Amino acid sequence: MSTDQFQAPDYFHLDDLLTEEHKLVRDAARDWVKRSVSPIIEEACQKAEFPTQIIGGLAEIGAFGPYIPEQYGGAGLDQISYGLIMQELERGDSGVRSTASVQSSLVMYPIYKYGSEEQRQKYLPKLATGEMVGCFGLTEPDFGSNPSGMVTNIKDMGDHYLLNGAKLWISNSPFADIAVVWAKNEEGRIKGIIVERGMEGFTTPETHGKWSLRASATGELVFDNVKVPKENLLPGKDGLGAPLGCLDSARYGIAWGTIGAAMDCYDTALRYAKQRKQFGKPIAGFQLQQKKLAEMITEITKAQFLTWRLGVLRNEDRATSAQISMCKRNNVDMALKIARDARQILGGMGITGEYPIMRHMMNLESVVTYEGTHDIHLLITGLDITGENAFV
Repeated sequence: MSTDQFQAPDYFHLDDLLTEEHKLVRDAARDWVKRSVSPIIEEACQKAEFPTQIIGGLAEIGAFGPYIPEQYGGAGLDQISYGLIMQELERGDSGVRSTASVQSSLVMYPIYKYGSEEQRQKYLPKLATGEMVGCFGLTEPDFGSNPSGMVTNIKDMGDHYLLNGAKLWISNSPFADIAVVWAKNEEGRIKGIIVERGMEGFTTPETHGKWSLRASATGELVFDNVKVPKENLLPGKDGLGAPLGCLDSARYGIAWGTIGAAMDCYDTALRYAKQRKQFGKPIAGFQLQQKKLAEMITEITKAQFLTWRLGVLRNEDRATSAQISMCKRNNVDMALKIARDARQILGGMGITGEYPIMRHMMNLESVVTYEGTHDIHLLITGLDITGENAFV
C-alpha cells in the first residue's frame, strides 16, 4: 500500500485569502482523506463498491451539511468552508465527494430550505451524523437535461399521496434511508416529497457495470403506488425552481471538488516527472513535459481564484445560477484535461491502480455530465449574456 504523499499546490498564495477557520476545516478534511480514503479507495474502485465504513468519518469532519445551522446538527460554516471540504474529498475520489455533496446539497439543503420545522427536526440531525443517508430523485429514464418533462407523479388521496414513477442515475440510492423526490401533482406542478425506505412499493435497484464512479453507489428509485404521508411534502417551495436551487448548491460543490481531482493529478505527475529518468535525466527536464506541467498549474490556479470568488459571492448571497454554471463547467473541463495530460506524463504506469490518475479521469467523465452537462452549462452562459434562449 503506497503512502499518500499529496502536497497541495498554491502557486499564487490563495491561502492568504482564507481565514484561519477555513484552513482548519480544509486541513482536517485533508488529513482524514489521507488516513481513511487513500489507503482503501483503489480496492473499492476495483471491486466497484462504496466503502460504507467511511460514512462516520465524513460526519466527523463536518462533510454532511457543513453550512446547515448548528441547531439542526450542521456545523454552521460558510460557503468557502463547504467548498474546501468538497475539494479535499474529491482529491480522494469523486465518488466520496458525491456521497457528501448529495447528502449536503440535495437532501439536507432542500429539507432545511423548503421543509417544515417538523421535517427539519426529524431528519437533519440524523443526516448530519450519518445515522441517516439520503438521495435526490430528479433525473428520469427519459428526462435528464429537460427535468420539466418528468412523468413521476403524486395524486392526492385525501389522507396521503400516491406516488408513481421512476428515477435513474441516483447517487446513494442503493443504501439511502430517505429520498427527496420531485414529482408532478394533478395540476402539473412540481413538488418535493420525502420518501422513506420501507414504504410499500418503493424499491432502489442498483446500477452495475459502471466504468466511472465505481466507488460510488448508483441506482434507481422506483415508485409503484407508494403511499406517502402528507406531512412528508416539502411546503416551502414548488415548481422547477425548487430542485434547481438544490442543484446550484451541488454544482458549486462540484466546482470546488474538481479542483481537488486536478491537484491530485498534477501533484502525482510532477512527482513522477522528477523521479522518472529517460535519456540520462529526469523527464521533468524535457520541454514537452514542462509544457504540460506548466499549463496544469496555470489552469489550477485560475480555477482556484474563480471558485474562491464564487464562494465570496455565495457568502454574500449574490452568486447567480449562471455564474455557478460557468464555474462548474470550467473546472470540470479543466480537471479532465489535466487528468489526460498527467496520464501521458506517467506513460503506461498512468493506467494502473498504483497511481490515482486513471481513476480520476474515469470519474470526471461522469462529473462532466451530471448536475448539468458540459453543453447545457454552456447554453446557460449563452442565455445569460445574450438574453436569447437556445434550449428550444
